[in-house]
Amino acid sequence: MRIKRAFVFPENSFFLFGPRGTGKSTILKETFPDALYIDLLKNEEFRVYSSYPEKIGEVVAANKDKKVVIVDEIQKVPDILSQIHLMMELYREKLFIMTGSSARKLKKEGTNLLGGRAYKKTMHPFTASELGSEFNLEQALEFGLIPVVYDSGDKNEALNAYIDLYVREEVMMEGLTRNIGNFSRFLESVSFSHGSQLNISNIARDCQIERKTVESYINILEDLLLAHRVPVFTKKAQRHLSTHPKFYFFDTGLYRKLRPSGPLDNTGEIGGAALEGLVFQHLRAFLDHRSIDSKIYFWRTKSGNEVDFVVYGKDVFTALEVKSSVNLRPKDFNGLKAFGEDYEISKRIMLYRGKDKLFKNGIMIIPVEEFLKKPEEFI
Repeated sequence: MRIKRAFVFPENSFFLFGPRGTGKSTILKETFPDALYIDLLKNEEFRVYSSYPEKIGEVVAANKDKKVVIVDEIQKVPDILSQIHLMMELYREKLFIMTGSSARKLKKEGTNLLGGRAYKKTMHPFTASELGSEFNLEQALEFGLIPVVYDSGDKNEALNAYIDLYVREEVMMEGLTRNIGNFSRFLESVSFSHGSQLNISNIARDCQIERKTVESYINILEDLLLAHRVPVFTKKAQRHLSTHPKFYFFDTGLYRKLRPSGPLDNTGEIGGAALEGLVFQHLRAFLDHRSIDSKIYFWRTKSGNEVDFVVYGKDVFTALEVKSSVNLRPKDFNGLKAFGEDYEISKRIMLYRGKDKLFKNGIMIIPVEEFLKKPEEFI
C-alpha cells in the first residue's frame, strides 16, 4: 500500500530537512521524476562535488530543459550552497530543492541557508492521519512510525539497523565524536529522559563522562534532527516555574529501542513516555504540515503541577495533558486546572486511552487515537 504523505510542496525553492529514513528522497523522486537529481550520498558524486563544487553550475547549464534541480543530502558538501545561490539568480524559472538530514555542517560553515531565498520544510515520520485505517496505536507505540522501519517486514530488526546505520554511523561519518563507546552509553542513558525534564549533570554522572561532553552529544542529536528539547512556557508567568527543558526523540520507536527494559523496569512508565512522545511527534508534524505559526512548550510549576504540551502562537493557545490510562483520576486534572486558573483563555485538552469523548470543568477529554487521527478538529 502506497501511503499518501501530508507534505505540501512550496511553489518556491526550498530546503527539505528531516532525519534519515523519513522519506525525503522517495517523495521527491515520485513528485519530480524528470528532475536533475544529484545524490551526495553516492561516493562518486560526493568525491566530485566536494573537490569541485563549481561543477554543479556546469551540470545545470548543460541541462537547460530540467526545470527542477534536486541536491540530496546537501550537508555533505555545504560549499555547493554558494553555487546554488548564484544559479537561483541566473535561472529564476527553475525550482531548486535541497534535502538534508543534518544542519550541523551548514551552521558550522556559517551558511545562512541562501539568505532566506529558499523556504525550510521538514519531513516527519508517518502520522495517524496519513496511515488512516492502517494506523495501529499499539504497533506505533512499540516500533514507531519512521517510514523505513514501518515498511519493513521485520520492524524490530529494522529499528536495530536504523540505530546502527543512521544514528551511530552518521555520527562517526560526520566526525562528530571520537569515542563511539561513550556516545553509545550516552544514548542509553538519555533514553531515560524521553518525556522528562533534562538533567545533564545526572546523565554525565551515569555515563561517567564530563558534563560538557553530554551537552555536546545532545547538540549532536538535535543537529542530526534525531531529538528535540522542549522549553518551559513562561509567558506572563504567575507562579515559580521549572527551568529545565523536556527531551524527546523524534520518533517513539527509536526511544523504545534505545530504552533498556527488564524485570525491574516500570512498564507503565515506559509506555507512558512512549505515548507522550507519539503525541509530540504528531503535534510537530501537524504544525509543519499546516504551516501553523506556533511553537510547542511544556509547563511545570515548582510545586509539581505540570502540563505536557502547550501549543502557543498567533491563533493557537492549547494546553494538552497525556495519560496512558483508560480511567482518569481526579488528580490527573490538577495540571490542566492550575494552567486554566493562570490562563483562562487557553483551550485545555486531556488525552487518554479510554473510548469516550467528554467535557468536564472546562477540559475536553479525548481518546488519544481520535486526536492523533484528526488533530485539526481539536487544536
